[in-house]
Amino acid sequence: MDEMSLLAGSGGPVTRSRISRDLEALGLGRGDAVMFHTRMSAIGYVAGGPQTVIGALGDVVGPRGTLMTYCGWNDAPPYDFVTWPRAWQDALRAEHPAYDPGLSEADHGNGRLPEALRRWPGAVRSRHPDVSFAALGAAAAELTAGHPWDDPHGADSPLARLVARGGRVLLLGAPLDTMTLLHHAEALAEAPGKRFVDYEQPVLVDGRRVWRRFHDIDSEDGAFDYSAVVPEGRDPFAVIAEDMLAEGIGRKGRVGAADSYLFEASQAVDFAVTWIESRLR
Repeated sequence: MDEMSLLAGSGGPVTRSRISRDLEALGLGRGDAVMFHTRMSAIGYVAGGPQTVIGALGDVVGPRGTLMTYCGWNDAPPYDFVTWPRAWQDALRAEHPAYDPGLSEADHGNGRLPEALRRWPGAVRSRHPDVSFAALGAAAAELTAGHPWDDPHGADSPLARLVARGGRVLLLGAPLDTMTLLHHAEALAEAPGKRFVDYEQPVLVDGRRVWRRFHDIDSEDGAFDYSAVVPEGRDPFAVIAEDMLAEGIGRKGRVGAADSYLFEASQAVDFAVTWIESRLR
């Protein structure tokens, strides 16, 4: 979409003050700890790009608030590299750089905002290479410190800590299926057929590059087979979130030109765990 189309679709330039006003109308407030997902193009022409969005979010939550986003690692070795020819595996093991929270780029597939937030002065990033989160603000260190190597979406993860703090989740123009918090619900849910993955990635331990093995729910292909309870072609997370909204959990509003949603993290997780356990028995 070209710049003129973005301008027209959003009613003109979307400025920092306009985003702040729209976020406040949606219900975001001072002191909030909020995990956000953003689709910039949905908002319209944002004057200043990611810097403007992060600035507006910070304006609304204030100095006692905290921003958090999912980063991942754009250049992580693929899970299946252990099936490559031995010489290829050896080359990768010998020279692939270790995950470095300060240097390793956020997954490009998550848009521009995660990379922008992790680079922001004062931001911190969790130590887990595949499931890293970046945070900025009063509770940033508390949310990200000591991210468990195994079960990184589960108990004591940044997602669990967000829930414990009474945090919120904001979908700023992002579709419902991007709600990473629902992976936390999958990690907690007790239902048959839960799928897991084991993989290896290089990390820094006391300044040394070390290959480490990790264990997690399968967040790439799905922690559960939802085919019996989700219509063909639909994303399970979108269906769960739609059902959540239908039950009065979450708020919908407009930020710029974007349909946006604000959820209480604890309510969303409780609903999703019950949804999974009741349907996948």
